[in-house]
Amino acid sequence: MKIGVFDSGVGGLSVLKSLINSNFFKEIIYYGDTARVPYGMKDKDIIIKFSLEALDFFNNFNIDMLIVACNTVSAYGLDSMQRQTSYPIVGVIESGVLSLHNKVQDRNKKILILGTKATIQSNIYAKKLESLGYKNIKSLQTGLFVPLVEEGIFSGDLLDSTFRYYFSEIEIPNAIILGCTHFPLIQNEIKKYFYNKPILIHSGEAIVEYLTKNYKLKEMHSNEPKISFYASNNPKAIESYAKIWLKS
Repeated sequence: MKIGVFDSGVGGLSVLKSLINSNFFKEIIYYGDTARVPYGMKDKDIIIKFSLEALDFFNNFNIDMLIVACNTVSAYGLDSMQRQTSYPIVGVIESGVLSLHNKVQDRNKKILILGTKATIQSNIYAKKLESLGYKNIKSLQTGLFVPLVEEGIFSGDLLDSTFRYYFSEIEIPNAIILGCTHFPLIQNEIKKYFYNKPILIHSGEAIVEYLTKNYKLKEMHSNEPKISFYASNNPKAIESYAKIWLKS
């Protein structure tokens, strides 16, 4: 099975790693729109436009499925993309909600949703969780994490000061949804800030959980999938990041 993985930049590598480890796929095409990252500060119409342009890119590869590894696109562009193609297009928001539902049974537990400005303003995570009966939900825009991750800053004073800026008045939650695929790359530091107490919902692990539940995918008993990297700017940079992050 050949699939595509689309993200606004390098954050989708956190999803790619989980997809590789699932052993479901023979070939994976990764595309990052690095020339226009981040998407999280852009308005809805621009996000949809960029999403459909990415779909045009993948139409050149005869893929069987597309994974949208970007929460912002999953919030705003997924429906438009799904209407333009016959193959399945799966976003990370439904999968994240499913994963939290499976891991947190008590509807009164404190849930913290982290995301870009656009994802949080869509309120899509909160609405879906509320529809399942969760009552104690806090949504927080943490868009500064995206450029930090894009710059390869995964720990240290700059990241710590950004945590204090965002989290200084936040009570320790029971679970945190990492509502941007960049955020799992700093998940250990996020969890450490909250004294290692919260359950973290990781988009990559969640998407594999969702695919296992909703699609009849079979594990392959072969080598790792063939992976090709593409980007709207400097694809060599994505390949360099991938060599580090996919082995971490």
